[in-house]
Amino acid sequence: QVQLVESGGGSVQVGGSLRLSCVVSGLTYSSYCMGWFRQTPGKEREGIAALDSAHDTAYAESVKGRLTVSEDSVKGTLYLQMNDLKPEDTAMYYCAARQHLLPAHVDLLNPAEYNHWGQGTPVTVSS
Repeated sequence: QVQLVESGGGSVQVGGSLRLSCVVSGLTYSSYCMGWFRQTPGKEREGIAALDSAHDTAYAESVKGRLTVSEDSVKGTLYLQMNDLKPEDTAMYYCAARQHLLPAHVDLLNPAEYNHWGQGTPVTVSS
């Protein structure tokens, strides 16, 4: 059973930084992808940063240069380092994972590609 637990959200001022963590357990296949998504009330969930077991990464244009996704495979943890935060970054942040038996082409930033989700951690950026 795949489980994901996020932490690290909170309140920060404009220009500040946060690091989100997601402990991932239960992945048994060597091919996988993991990503960070965010959602605000009334809007669809959007993919912002993701990586896969082939070490490919993907970022939404709105976060390039400010957010960095990484993983510690030993600790089984996915990270999202967020710098130079803006009010529009305020959202509930979710991590997600998908594993596959064989390497597969996945649209890393498409929420529909993922079948395991965490409960979310809130981020508020105030001016």
